[in-house]
Amino acid sequence: MRKIYVAGNWKMNLIDDITPVVQISKNVKNLEIIIFPPFTHLQKYSEILNKTNIKIGAQNVFYEDRGAFTGEISYKFLEEFGVKYVVIGHSERRNIFKESDELISLKLKKILKTDIKPIFCVGEKEQERNLNKQKIVVENQLKISLGGIENNFKNIIIAYEPVWAIGTGKNATPFDAQEMHQFIREQLSTLFGKNIAYQISIIYGGSVNDENAKDLFREDDVDGLFVGGASLKGEKFKKIIEIVEKQII
Repeated sequence: MRKIYVAGNWKMNLIDDITPVVQISKNVKNLEIIIFPPFTHLQKYSEILNKTNIKIGAQNVFYEDRGAFTGEISYKFLEEFGVKYVVIGHSERRNIFKESDELISLKLKKILKTDIKPIFCVGEKEQERNLNKQKIVVENQLKISLGGIENNFKNIIIAYEPVWAIGTGKNATPFDAQEMHQFIREQLSTLFGKNIAYQISIIYGGSVNDENAKDLFREDDVDGLFVGGASLKGEKFKKIIEIVEKQII
């Protein structure tokens, strides 16, 4: 059985109140809850969440251990704060900071040599979907970024995030999400073999909230939810976690 994830990406924001999330934190079999605060707050939330079942992740990482790379963060620094997961290839890194698939590949290869698990993001822009090119775009992202990876395939978590649905209030329909998740799994089968592909969790992100979470998570190939804005509201994020928990139990 594939592991289920509910992850909250705070981006350059902070949650209003994490108390509701901490209060419902319990050990639900096969479910992992993760938060991704800004780098400056990793230590604070590592301490807050130390005795809970909630894991902490980082929003980015560099592919070198150390050196003259102003502004970058090594996985070694992340380990000091108990970081268990890291986001790689988020669309905002791709589009705002011009990270290429080749750069993302270097990050993935580095992090897969560590004990930190990557949440690797893929997804198409609105224009690309309107031109029916979403599968071509995602296939290229997968092939270039995952090409040449030789081990620890099962540690990869894929996040399908259609760019047009991130922070826009739009979201893919459950059918759209399932169609793309199934396609991604087919591509993973080509890259790593069917047995490995069916062990890799694929989670959906893009304007996930407490109203659409249930329908999205019902789909066969949706193995969890990657929550943006709604994870900044403790009560809303709590509801999303509870929705997923109820469908697992």
